[in-house]
Amino acid sequence: MPPDLLIVRTFIVQFFVLREDDALYLIDAGFLGGRSALKNALQARGWDHLPIRGILLTHGHLDHALNAPALAREHNAWIAGPEGDLEHFENCARYTGWGRVAGLSEWIGRRLLRMPAFRPDQLLHDGDELPMWGGLRVVALPGHTHGHCGFYSAKHRLLFSGDLFATAPFGPQIAPKVLNQDNTAARRSIHRALELSLEGVLPCHADEASPERQLERLRELACPVQI
Repeated sequence: MPPDLLIVRTFIVQFFVLREDDALYLIDAGFLGGRSALKNALQARGWDHLPIRGILLTHGHLDHALNAPALAREHNAWIAGPEGDLEHFENCARYTGWGRVAGLSEWIGRRLLRMPAFRPDQLLHDGDELPMWGGLRVVALPGHTHGHCGFYSAKHRLLFSGDLFATAPFGPQIAPKVLNQDNTAARRSIHRALELSLEGVLPCHADEASPERQLERLRELACPVQI
């Protein structure tokens, strides 16, 4: 993997640190234990003296966004997230069908953990080009949430795919209906991701396989999908 990329692993979800010159940018911000895991990972890499300038969110679910407001305050960093997930950031997301199971879990978790409502400093849209790390393109991958997106690095041919699919804890899988706002759209998004020129993929719920192996798994998952 690129030397200016750091994976922060926690017991349920992983997130990412990108280094550009003497500044850091996060892709997602982790869940319970995420802030201490981030601190330890930065110390181990020798990056703990570098400022965090920005936080990019793939979507608004609690296990990805919980730490974003506190980290932004601590580091005077900006937050950017997809406009289609504004209802999640503002703690007022609506689910239908089987997705109500995820919606109930989110509602309970946000209140137990006192997750503050917030509005990202920058709202992202499909095709937006972000200047950090040699350039990142916002790729709309809706379904898991309506605004769910990935971040694509053409320089490294690498996709940070959020919750497009998972390879842990139960092996390679597409998120079940109960975890998606639109299951049909979620399956279509897999094919959209695979239209990119890719050498690797980094999902957020993942084992320690290489990005190249994760890409192989995504292609395998796409084969039986019927649109």
